[in-house]
Amino acid sequence: MSGVDECKLVNLDKIDGSQGSLSPIYSEVNIPFAIKRVYYLYDVPGGAQRGGHAHRALQQLFVAASGSFSVRLDDGYSRRSVMLNRSHLGLYVPSLVWRDIEDFCTGAVCLVFASLLYDEQDYIYDYQEFLTTVRS
Repeated sequence: MSGVDECKLVNLDKIDGSQGSLSPIYSEVNIPFAIKRVYYLYDVPGGAQRGGHAHRALQQLFVAASGSFSVRLDDGYSRRSVMLNRSHLGLYVPSLVWRDIEDFCTGAVCLVFASLLYDEQDYIYDYQEFLTTVRS
């Protein structure tokens, strides 16, 4: 069973130079899954919230590519919130953890690496259904 205790910050390699910094991400090396999809959230209006769901099988790594935001995590038993504000840190979130992404600063970019291709059937949007799923 997954849980908020399995959600962890991942230190990504950071290569600093006179022309800026670079953080390479390697499938199944920096993160514990093969990357099947990458997407990013941007131009999120102040006060808006993203996420609001869990995944049955999908695992993700969230990175604040620019700016900052918070990820609220809930496994049906415990909750915690993680602020992401450094581009060389990622937040690993396993399956069956409810996530809400909020507190976006102006210009924030949330980069997400996912273990599966998009599949609507993998999403749990109803919180009560989520609780029933994780507690059964």
